[in-house]
Amino acid sequence: MPKRILQGAVVSDANDKTVTVLVERRFMHPMVKKVVRRSKKYRAHDENNQYKVGDVVRIEECRPISKNKSWKVIEDSK
Repeated sequence: MPKRILQGAVVSDANDKTVTVLVERRFMHPMVKKVVRRSKKYRAHDENNQYKVGDVVRIEECRPISKNKSWKVIEDSK
């Protein structure tokens, strides 16, 4: 099964080797027929602490690294 890849902005890099990424999705509401925005935060593994707040990154699903971390940063989106 392929791993999911999401794109979002780094909103926190306070923890060691971890970044918090805010991923936003947009969809059409089935009843109101209006575009709705929903966002969710994911904790992602950043081995070298190279990503800072404001960077746009791509994250990939992986095995659980800790209680809250099961994503890893794969690249910088430019």
